[in-house]
Amino acid sequence: MENMFCFQCQETAGCKGCTRVGVCGKTAHTAGLQDVLIYATKGLSEVTTKLRALGKEIAEEVNHLVTENLFITITNANFDDEKITKQIADTLECKKALLEALGDGNGLSDAAVWYATENFEQKMPQASVLATEHEDIRSLRELIVYGLKGMAAYNKHANALGKAQEDIDAFLQEALAKTLDDSLDAEALIALTMQTGKYGVDVMALLDGANTSAYGNPQITKVNIGVRNNPGILVSGHDLHDLEMLLKQTEGTGVDVYTHSEMLPAHYYPAFQKYEHFVGNYGNAWWQQKEEFEAFQGPILLTTNCLVPPLESYKERIYTTGAVGFTGCKHIDGSFGQEKDFSAIIAHAKQCPPPKELETGEIIGGFAHNQVLALADKIVDAVKSGAIKKFVVMAGCDGRSPKRNYYTDFAKALPNDAVILTAGCAKYKYNKLDLGDIQGIPRVLDAGQCNDSYSLAVIALKLKEVFGLEDINELPIIYNIAWYEQKAVIVLLALLYLGVKNIHLGPTLPAFLSPNVAKVLVENFGIAGIGTVEEDMAQFFGA
Repeated sequence: MENMFCFQCQETAGCKGCTRVGVCGKTAHTAGLQDVLIYATKGLSEVTTKLRALGKEIAEEVNHLVTENLFITITNANFDDEKITKQIADTLECKKALLEALGDGNGLSDAAVWYATENFEQKMPQASVLATEHEDIRSLRELIVYGLKGMAAYNKHANALGKAQEDIDAFLQEALAKTLDDSLDAEALIALTMQTGKYGVDVMALLDGANTSAYGNPQITKVNIGVRNNPGILVSGHDLHDLEMLLKQTEGTGVDVYTHSEMLPAHYYPAFQKYEHFVGNYGNAWWQQKEEFEAFQGPILLTTNCLVPPLESYKERIYTTGAVGFTGCKHIDGSFGQEKDFSAIIAHAKQCPPPKELETGEIIGGFAHNQVLALADKIVDAVKSGAIKKFVVMAGCDGRSPKRNYYTDFAKALPNDAVILTAGCAKYKYNKLDLGDIQGIPRVLDAGQCNDSYSLAVIALKLKEVFGLEDINELPIIYNIAWYEQKAVIVLLALLYLGVKNIHLGPTLPAFLSPNVAKVLVENFGIAGIGTVEEDMAQFFGA
């Protein structure tokens, strides 16, 4: 008998679904609690949507609760059953109060009216993904929910910097509620999927504005990948506000701060470059953290998803915050807009030896849309002269699968007149290769985190305008994207909404796409998988 069912990430077992334990490391019980949390959040969202329809305002705290609940269930974010259970209880209490304000509960779903104070496990079968029996309806509902999880991640980061849009929160909750609605057929859910992509663009624009208004526009930056002889704190994840607070609190303490994985692009922001103790980037993509966290020797702060269940040898050096949690690891509290107290991790760092050196040298990045558009004339001239013949968008995620070495080999095989546009931790497959430049333009243009994928859309739209094209698909751009988790899903839906076609996804297509839903994406948008490097070079370049 199956104890769980989860197929939301690329590494799901057998490209079908994890049924005993998650490849990510979560137990069946944790997976079940996460299902119940999503079920309760859908119910809460149904109530908030009804209240909005009656002209009632929804409190900011409720919007934040929905956003945090979704973020907690993203792959590799939270493995702490106690925290997830508390979120379920808080959600049910919040919903209970709003139901009283609504007054009339007629026509509401079970998820909207369900209330309990304990034994949440009893709801697991009803909350399971498999509770939706029709394969295509289940596929579309999950595609939407995973897109909304990605939206929530970006929304949370914007909210942390004091930026929010009521229409984004309202849509997120309305769309969650609609995944409970059995009257919606496949055609209606496909329309909702595209609408999710529209709001995906909006939330990425919101986050881009929040980051740049707080920290300045990213600029071309050489980032040190070596170490110094001071104790250090290693910061992973995506939350720039957490990093800012830590940098302020470590100033003058003798403790250095390093980034890991998706936090690398923080070095591109002018506001962070003023901190002399902000040393550089340590290591590589998230999935290598067991070896790299061991070698770092000091404490590690996890600000968002991408936590691998830690080894006992360094578990006591792991600190989590925000939506992240792991049973037995120390958690630093602080909700939206609150100043967090990092004194405990700073004191811990002072007792630790400096990090072991993994490598030396520098890597270059900072090619977000503002910086690339500043180089627009140079880039356009290179395209017109034929020096640059193709741009290849290789954004997305990295992961453990050896199949992902395809992206390293693909980058090495690219013609010398091709330029890579990237964002996300997929870059670690090729950002330390010496691919050179074209007329001073680096052949790997790193826009930043997966959160910064909006930059790639802005760059493409600007190039379309500069070249006077009618269709974004007329640009000399190839999309060969690696995906892993739900933030990649919202990026994909955003690109589809913008009209981008012929996107290649790898190393496998999502397991949550039923054959019929996959067929719709193939026929309407040209979505495809990857082949061998040789096959794909021939397809893309005619080589």
